[in-house]
Amino acid sequence: MARYITITLDKRGVSCRARLLDAEAPRTCKAVWDALPQSGSAYHAKYARNEVYTLVPPFANPKPGRENPTVTPIPGDVVYFGFEAWEIGNPAYGYEDSSEAHGDEGATDLAIFYGRNNLLINGDAGWVPGNVFATIEEGLAEMAAAAQDLWLRGVEGETLSFARAAESPQ
Repeated sequence: MARYITITLDKRGVSCRARLLDAEAPRTCKAVWDALPQSGSAYHAKYARNEVYTLVPPFANPKPGRENPTVTPIPGDVVYFGFEAWEIGNPAYGYEDSSEAHGDEGATDLAIFYGRNNLLINGDAGWVPGNVFATIEEGLAEMAAAAQDLWLRGVEGETLSFARAAESPQ
């Protein structure tokens, strides 16, 4: 039976529903599912393009490793990144001192992609592959409009939340 998560931009009151890709990314799906709910400050990507994400403390034990990886996510992809502290805490990235980016244990990045032509490359680090663990099946257009609003008007005060959803609609 398919499992679903709800992803919400809380301040804007916009949600989408994504199906976990258990067959393609079983370790990542298990780690995320077991750790839900998760919520943190929302960020709009600088480099990757059409991405909204949050940083939370690392939760996967053991870490899932690389599975179903991509460096070119498509609209509707939901992606997991596990970062070590040295990979993400660079002051040039602009995260506030209280951000999970500065945690001693690193951070988990949970991201959604809402548009085309994304490329996961960072000028400081090179390619940044992520694990695609879910696909948005409902509410992508509304989430994309809200994400574009984040880009144009700013993310201050916005949170991105991931939670288990009810069973699949009939």
